[in-house]
Amino acid sequence: GVDAATVRKWVALYQAHGDAGLSGKYDHYDAAFRLSVLERMWREGLSYRQTAALFNIRNAGCLAGWEKRYHAGGIEALGPRPRGRPMSKLPAPAVPVAASDEAKSREELLAELKQLRMENAYLKKLKALTQEHAPKKRKPSRR
Repeated sequence: GVDAATVRKWVALYQAHGDAGLSGKYDHYDAAFRLSVLERMWREGLSYRQTAALFNIRNAGCLAGWEKRYHAGGIEALGPRPRGRPMSKLPAPAVPVAASDEAKSREELLAELKQLRMENAYLKKLKALTQEHAPKKRKPSRR
């Protein structure tokens, strides 16, 4: 059957709120209400279950979450949390090009060309060396 703790919870809800205590409702609570619930719980030394029954809160476990969030960040932490998937970060602004090729002098263009040719030769040599040391794969023989 039904767990004894669940029955005790139903009885406490009915005694405190009548038929409305047994209706299956789901509420969203604002930060001020959450803080007042926590303050009363602390002031009167109530348990989570007693406090939930007193305020007709369906899930007594959420009070523990409220309390933890309050101690971590104050009343601001009791406010609504963002829902859904977080937005992705905006892409970084594009790095501006230093100067257009038309504005560069002949010497600057030749120096850049030399640098790019050296880089290209280095990458080709690196690729050749890595292929030389890589194990050669054999093709399966056909019989």
